[in-house]
Amino acid sequence: MPKQKITKEMVVNAAFELAKSSGPEYVIVKNIAEKLGCSVQPIYSYCRSMDGLRRDVIKQVKSFVHQYTAERIDRNNLFQSAGQAYVQLAKEEPHIFRMFILHNREGISSLNELYQSETDPDTAEFIARKLNISLKQAEQLHMHMLIYTIGIGTIFSVTSPGIPADEIFGCQEAAYQAFLNQTLEESRDEK
Repeated sequence: MPKQKITKEMVVNAAFELAKSSGPEYVIVKNIAEKLGCSVQPIYSYCRSMDGLRRDVIKQVKSFVHQYTAERIDRNNLFQSAGQAYVQLAKEEPHIFRMFILHNREGISSLNELYQSETDPDTAEFIARKLNISLKQAEQLHMHMLIYTIGIGTIFSVTSPGIPADEIFGCQEAAYQAFLNQTLEESRDEK
């Protein structure tokens, strides 16, 4: 029987699947080799450092999250459905959610820098048009909701047996209303 050719893509995919099913702490050479049904040698040939492999896995995590949320977004209710998609992700794929949220982000020294690096500018423009507020206010509202959603999603992803999704969505909606009221009040004060 000919030897199976192990590729870097196979190694990264196996590492991603291990991280997804069991958590990033299970992404070790021995487990990857076991998943691929090979010795550790081919793994070492692609993974001179685990940091490089972790970066490749995080790229897959980001891609997975983007696809996951895109499939669940309602274009007629973009803002709310995006927040709910992240909470669903936290429930259905807690390891992916935690890796996505907790991976190291280089060169970020303010919440605004984080917001600019992590979000699609079209979202704030959509919010500004929909709510008839300035782009700056829409970005602020969006950032507040992202912070809240990440926080509540993280809580959701680490509780067992789990908080009911309706309770989480209710809290999310209450936070949205509070942040929106604050934004609209500030808008009236500026006029």
